[in-house]
Amino acid sequence: MKIKVCGLKQPGNISAVAALAPDYMGFICYGASPRYIDGLAASELAAVPASVIKTGVFVNETAENICSLIQQYGFNAVQLHGNETPEFCAQFKGKVIVLKAFGVDETFHFEQLKHYANHVDYFLFDTKTDLHGG
Repeated sequence: MKIKVCGLKQPGNISAVAALAPDYMGFICYGASPRYIDGLAASELAAVPASVIKTGVFVNETAENICSLIQQYGFNAVQLHGNETPEFCAQFKGKVIVLKAFGVDETFHFEQLKHYANHVDYFLFDTKTDLHGG
């Protein structure tokens, strides 16, 4: 089992959670989210130990912007939470850990995962809502 704490944006919270050493810490890079890290200094992530995988969470973002934020914040992983195709996900495989999130409800078809299997490292299953994220 892996533990990921997501949605952190306040420096004090980042430091406190980092001290607990979860497997992953997620930072929202999606402007429509109230947990968007806009304005967070990259130095604030310095409190995160190297053993914790810093994850940028993106929704339908361009590859260029994702690459820029990977560099800016030193993300070790990306969580793609939008309508990203397998080919889009493949651009990051081998460079960072790739998590592809899917909103799941009674209409979800798990067979679609086979198209992503060689292009991502992990699947994340979340409650399907009208908003991105559960």
